[in-house]
Amino acid sequence: MVVTLSGYYGFRNAGDEAILMALIREARRRGVEPVVLSADPQGTESLHGTEAVPRMSLALARTLQQSDGLLSGGGGLLQNKTSGKSLAYYLGLLYLAQSLRKPTWILGQSLGPLSPGGMRLAAPALKRSRAVVVRDQESLKLARRMGVAPNRLRLGADAALLLEPPHVSREERLVVLVPRARVPLEANRRMREVAERLQALGYELLVLGFQPNFDEPALELFNGFNREISGDPRRVLYLIAQAGYVLSLRLHGLILAAVAGTPFAGGSYDPKVKAFCTESGAPYWELPGDPEAMVQMALHRAGPKKSALRDLKIRAAEGINHVWGKPPPRQPSG
Repeated sequence: MVVTLSGYYGFRNAGDEAILMALIREARRRGVEPVVLSADPQGTESLHGTEAVPRMSLALARTLQQSDGLLSGGGGLLQNKTSGKSLAYYLGLLYLAQSLRKPTWILGQSLGPLSPGGMRLAAPALKRSRAVVVRDQESLKLARRMGVAPNRLRLGADAALLLEPPHVSREERLVVLVPRARVPLEANRRMREVAERLQALGYELLVLGFQPNFDEPALELFNGFNREISGDPRRVLYLIAQAGYVLSLRLHGLILAAVAGTPFAGGSYDPKVKAFCTESGAPYWELPGDPEAMVQMALHRAGPKKSALRDLKIRAAEGINHVWGKPPPRQPSG
């Protein structure tokens, strides 16, 4: 079985590439071979070891025709808060696949924010999909309002939660800060103040960007601190796994911390961050944030509830099972 995967892939965003890494792994465990629609097919093939084709191509119809279906996910693809172009692209793929009589699945997505017009455009594509698996409660409510049948709708979680943590030594006094470009400037400035306060208390800081050619303006505010920017989810996960704490303005800074077992807190620049922190039991702050409160989170290593994270990982696995079925049992080694 060959399935076309659609998402924000090939843009060197470590969060979205982490989702793709997990989806490829879980697909192959179930006998599904992915073909990825990518902004950088060669880069995607090199990073993930899978076939990739241009995401914007006249040959898209042929790619879909030759596959056994289209999986749209994960991430926040179906929204028109910032512009209608993203929504038009991802809905257009769903409608194209459906017009070719190919099954479609929506997996691990946060739906919305959607305008009333956006909801009217999205509803038919969702209702015609064989499965709609969303990653938070608010998205579940929105899918219900759009009329998705209960037997097709499922509450899942972000697929990246299913990645394996690296085996590295943890430095308890290392704090990773994940700023983000295109959030209010004051939010990153206050995170800089947090870095200064923690450094004065003897902590080591690493400022980590998740998307080259995007996050550089945010990292420029942290001159004088150790900084790194990488779009490779393996590198980002490795660095986060070494830390004693993570303060993140990116959702996947939190999700990869959850994978690594590193306690975390998040800045809610988007409803999906608040949703993940709430469901995992982790602290969060509304932007721009109170530096003193953020420092105290790091000092006390306030983090998520282990039981809540376990439940989220189970939800992530069950969501994929809802789409492709359970993987065969692993054979004992030796």
